[in-house]
Amino acid sequence: MEFYEKELLKGLAQNDRKAIKIIYANHYPIIQALIISNNGTYDDAQDIFQEGMIILYENTKREDFILTSQLKTYLYAICKRLWLKRLQQKQRYTTEWTDKEVQSVIVDEALEIHEKQNATFELMDEALNTVGDPCKQLLEAYYLEKKTMEEIAKSFGYTNADNAKNQKYKCLMRLKKIFFTKYNK
Repeated sequence: MEFYEKELLKGLAQNDRKAIKIIYANHYPIIQALIISNNGTYDDAQDIFQEGMIILYENTKREDFILTSQLKTYLYAICKRLWLKRLQQKQRYTTEWTDKEVQSVIVDEALEIHEKQNATFELMDEALNTVGDPCKQLLEAYYLEKKTMEEIAKSFGYTNADNAKNQKYKCLMRLKKIFFTKYNK
């Protein structure tokens, strides 16, 4: 997820009107097209988008919420599910069709998220291999092996935990630079 989207979500969680307006401007037209092209009205589109925004808002308030896809993908999936549920309630489609469609949406979203995560993990692995051995080993010791800074200082020969922590920070910054250079391409 881009820095810009993180800021929008942070703004949404804080009820920032500017962030809310940007989300509406960027994403409402897509939802409106979805609803209109699937037996809905402009009023339906507004209602569904508003419900989707409420769900998104409530999710941003949760501490464990992590957006793993683009904001537009997440909001589209929420609104599509809400619209399918509304259609089912209005009985415009049979339950069988709606259930299949809902399953399709869930599978499609899960597949997209999985593919994006795999691509991101591959880039991170490349970046970790590029960062070099001392940094790679230090970062793996801390993040994967869950070693304390004291343990890392002893294993890597640093004079104290603060020096190990400083080196970890430098290595992490190098890794981020390498990763985001590859990620942005």
